[in-house]
Amino acid sequence: MEAPLIDVPDGTITTPRGFLAGATAAGIRDDVSGKLDLALLVAEERCAAAAVYTTNRFQGPPLRLTKRHLADGKAQAIIVNAGCANSLTGEQGVRDAQEMAELAAAKAGVAVEDVVVASTGVTGWLIPMDRIRAGVGHLIPTEDGGDGFAHAIMTTDTVAKQAAVRFQHDGVTYTVGGVAKGSGMIHVNMATMLAFLTTDAPVDSAVLSALLRETVDASLNMLTIDGDTSTNDMALLLASGAAGGETIGEGHPALPLLGAALGNVATTLTRKLARDGEGASKLLEVRVDGAASVEDARKAAKAVAGSILLKAAVFGNDPNWGRVLDAVGYCGAEAREERLALSMQEVEVYRDGAPLPFDEDALRQALAHSEVRIRVELGVGEATATAWGCDLTPEYVRINSEYTT
Repeated sequence: MEAPLIDVPDGTITTPRGFLAGATAAGIRDDVSGKLDLALLVAEERCAAAAVYTTNRFQGPPLRLTKRHLADGKAQAIIVNAGCANSLTGEQGVRDAQEMAELAAAKAGVAVEDVVVASTGVTGWLIPMDRIRAGVGHLIPTEDGGDGFAHAIMTTDTVAKQAAVRFQHDGVTYTVGGVAKGSGMIHVNMATMLAFLTTDAPVDSAVLSALLRETVDASLNMLTIDGDTSTNDMALLLASGAAGGETIGEGHPALPLLGAALGNVATTLTRKLARDGEGASKLLEVRVDGAASVEDARKAAKAVAGSILLKAAVFGNDPNWGRVLDAVGYCGAEAREERLALSMQEVEVYRDGAPLPFDEDALRQALAHSEVRIRVELGVGEATATAWGCDLTPEYVRINSEYTT
């Protein structure tokens, strides 16, 4: 019998074997002194690699370069800077992304074509390449450098988001690690943040892309903070194979275990991203059951989690449950009013086409908790999905009114 997933306390992106990371304070933004803002992840061998990218039409130069480099399904290093997104920066931005890849390749001793470039921060600013050049010289990748990497990719994040789990198959222990950043400009459908996943399992490149897509669709793509989608964001998966064992391909008995491990790490990161939404005081979790299809379940869950009116109500501890069902009604999912059921914080407020009596003061108190759970039953099928978000607070407005000043 296979062992269950084992959480790795303080796990990072370098917890899986075969990965090193380093970070430094390059001073990319003048107004953020001493902060780690440049990071490098290096694999000891070329990895099977896959990525999914932002749906924003104006993808930044780092993403366009990364797509070309990942065309062969291989990568060996990631260079990331925070503070400047290098998007909407014209031909100079293209040249800067290319130079970042070249600098990382020289530092890591890998081919330029095996370097992934990621930039995050303010749109429309040119990267201060003199600071990047100097900073790369201070990057020293090590096995315990994952925590520094996680802090270096943060922008308005208040905490680093990282996780790792282990599982065993046929006597071999495999590890999956992950890191993500993002607090604002986050909306569903990849992409809305930077997320990097690593595993030391030997994975066939032919299954890696589908594995990542399935993982992201059920986790990161079910996250919404503010309805905006960045030009720069991606989720990337690297498989080093350093743990050994048989190559995991289509039909391999370890593939479902690997999928579960990736899903666990990605969901953990998603929840951490939601909890740290810009200005957020509460994590919002919306589960939809009884949908006609997974697509419908996801539509409904995303619509509820993304409702600005509901997010404001959650901030104010207002049990205005009509906003939930209103979002379900306009999302396009199949639903019938007479079959709906709704609960907030385990308090049922609606069933079978009619509101139910409930203690409003008690529900207000329950909504004041740091985590708010909403459950919707559509009653037309068996599919289910969960989406995550956060409340909308005055602090969100303050942060985004001062972002470049």
